This record gives sequence, structure tokens and C-alpha cells, in this order.
Amino acid sequence: MTTTFVKNPKITLIGAGGFVFPFRLIGDILSFPALRDSTLTLMDVNPDKLGPVAAATRELVDHHGFPTTVEETTDRRAALDGADIVIITFQVGGVESYRHDVEIPRKYGIDQTVGDTVGPGGVFRFLRSVPAYAQIADDALEVCPDATFINYANPMAMATAYLNARGLRTVGLCHSVQGTTRMLARTLDVPYDEISYRCAGINHQAWILEFMHGTEDLYPRVREVMAERHRRGRGAEDLAGDDGDHSEAADAASTYEGGNEQVRTSIMNAFGYFQTESSHHASEYLPYFRKTPELAKEFIPERWDYYEICVAHDDQGDIDAQLDKLKAELAPSVEYGASIANSIVSGVPTVIHGNVPNNGALITNLPADACVEVPCLVDARGVQPTAIGDLPPQLAALNRTNVNVQTLAVRAALEGNVENVHHAVALDPLTAALLTLEDARAMTEELLAAHAERLPEALRQG
Repeated sequence: MTTTFVKNPKITLIGAGGFVFPFRLIGDILSFPALRDSTLTLMDVNPDKLGPVAAATRELVDHHGFPTTVEETTDRRAALDGADIVIITFQVGGVESYRHDVEIPRKYGIDQTVGDTVGPGGVFRFLRSVPAYAQIADDALEVCPDATFINYANPMAMATAYLNARGLRTVGLCHSVQGTTRMLARTLDVPYDEISYRCAGINHQAWILEFMHGTEDLYPRVREVMAERHRRGRGAEDLAGDDGDHSEAADAASTYEGGNEQVRTSIMNAFGYFQTESSHHASEYLPYFRKTPELAKEFIPERWDYYEICVAHDDQGDIDAQLDKLKAELAPSVEYGASIANSIVSGVPTVIHGNVPNNGALITNLPADACVEVPCLVDARGVQPTAIGDLPPQLAALNRTNVNVQTLAVRAALEGNVENVHHAVALDPLTAALLTLEDARAMTEELLAAHAERLPEALRQG
């Protein structure tokens, strides 16, 4: 018999007006019986976006006959007051701010296919979000200091590191581990529920250290099959028949372009292990793949550009279709967030891959102030990270090139030193491969000016 450790929890979603992703998380939460007595508090600064999500949530709750209380508010402090679990899903500035993140670097020759993790785009997505994170931390430390925070906002490592540094118990969640391991299992035609694996590193650049089917090491097959399917220079037409990530995991993640894994295969061939972010996105994090437009096209034959996708599509999606699916079948997705809430509330343990402070003890050859992605046990005591020890030295070295950018950006946010912003951007591997120091500084100053009204006051130019 399961003992319930938290009665009638308050679960708060900050940034609940995003429709597709927050509403999918709400469906996940309601999939767990232990969470159906919750108060779901939905908060967003935009009431026009929040209202439809709250209405759909109430309709879903009523359809299934659950006792869940649904609240909606634009008052951040009220949403946090007494919360047991807080889920962060917002992006500050929307598409208009995102435009600066990608268009200004492109003027200088830095073509980011997403621009939300490291690089100039990732640094400034983080910095323009810091005032909002700071307000959340200020309120939370007064009204819900013991809450568990679950961060889904990018740049994952920077945002999660900052929230923990401000004193909030925060785990950052992504779907790249789930998506990648499912893709590899399908590629090898092995049932996913028979797979076991060991994975650690940093967000979007964690490493599949072991990939097993029972006692069989699947890595020789992974290397053989991926090398055959994803040879450098194959055109998009050659890849059309390859096994892509078109499963429910891909629907949830939408970060796997499928059929084009030349970048990740090249990284594996050179450094020995497969990483957890898709090839188009992974090509931003290391200096080998985007030195020229021609080289980028060779590695990524079919261009995938997230900014262009955001401009072309309504970011709120079709909530009616989501609602119909969840009325018909209420089952959890591959996202970890609701599983964490269920384990904290019910005490039923689960294992997730989360982003947490390294503290010098989890991955011992990464910096102490890094935010690392490692397996974590979750139960009524909360999120408990697993100590990994040393990564293979070449993998730690690759991670450190991205950790350098992340920790300098977080330092800029905590200390208000604009020079740390310049240092962070200049040390980005792709920026360093393509720009002089003078051009990197000029680009950073232009980004500082473009984002000035949203940056922390200490980082505003002039």
C-alpha cells in the first residue's frame, strides 16, 4: 500500500498560457491518481492566453470527474503562495526578442539553427529572462521556500543554475534523453522497454555512456548502423527513407528532425559516444559543423530553423485537438515533470534525468559550479541526484567548452558585471571559430543594446 506523503498539493504553472506544452503537462499531472486532489494554479502575465488554457483544464477535469481545483491568475506572488511544486515554462520577450537573438549574430556570420542553449542567442535568452527569475525567487523565498521547482525554460543550464544559486530547489527538465534513447532503440529495432542505459553530461550535450539490451552491449551496433546510415555528405533525398524520430516522443519534444544525424554520428565517430541533442541543434555547440554555409548544408542537408518555424506558426497551437486527445485517453507523456510531482506526493519512486548543480561531486571532472544532467532518484524526499564520477576525459573536455559560456553568463546575472557577458559570448565555440575578438565584442554590444529594456539594470548599456 502506498503512503501519501503530501495531501492536496498545490501545483503552480508559471507561464501557463503557452497552450500546447503547458496543457500537455496538465494532462500528465491529471494522469496520476495521487495528483487529482491537487490545486492547479495556472499563472501567466497575459490573461488572453491564460484564459483558454484554464477553461480547457476545467473542461478536462469535469469530463473525467476529478476533484481537482483549477485556479487562474496573473498575480505571480499569489500563484506561488503556499505552492508545493512550481513548474516554469515561459519565454520572456516572445518572438520579437528571439528575432534579435538570431538576426544580429547572422549579420556577423553566426548562423544559429535554434539559438537558445549556448552561443549569443542562448546567453541573451537567459539574460533577458533574469529579471523574471529574480522576481520569482524573491517571492518564492518568502511564500513557498520549501517548494520543489521544475524548470522547463531554455537555456536550461543557465536558468536552472541561476534559480539554484538564488536559493530555490530547482531541477531542470528536457526531453532529449528520452527522445534520443527511443530513437536509438527504434533504429536498432529493439523494444524500448527492454533497453537500459547510463547517461550523463550537460543539457543538450549529455552522453549515452552505456546502451544495453539485457547483457548485450548495443554500442557496436549503434556505431555500425549510424555510420552506415549517416555518412557525411549524403543529401536530403538520400536520407528520406531513414528511420526518423516520428514517435510520440518526437511529438512531445519536436526537436528531432529525423533522418539526418550526420552531426551526431560524426561526433560519435571522433569522440566515441552518442550525444543527446539532435544534429541540427548539436551543430551549434561545437565549432566543426557551421564554419561556412556550404559546410553546414553538407552536415545538415535539409535546413531546420526554429526561429522561422516560430514566425510561421501560432505558438499556442490547437488546444481543442489536445483537449480531445486527453478526453479520449488520459495517459502520461514522456515528460518527467508530472512523474516528479507524483513521486513527491505519493512516495512512489521514479528515476529521471535532471539538470542540477554539480557542486563538484556529481561529475567530478566538470567544474563545481556547472549545471549537469544526471540520473536522479525522486521520492517523497524530493529529487536526489546520482554521483557519476569522471566522464571519459574527451567528453568532459567537450562539455567544458559549453560550461564556460554558461557559468560566465550566470555570473553576469548574479554579479551584474557586463564584462562577463562579453567573456561568455567570446568563449562560445562557434563564435570563437568564426569571429575576431573585436567582432565578437561589437556583436555583443549590439545585442546588449537591442535587449536593453529587458536586461537586468546592471547590464544595460549607457
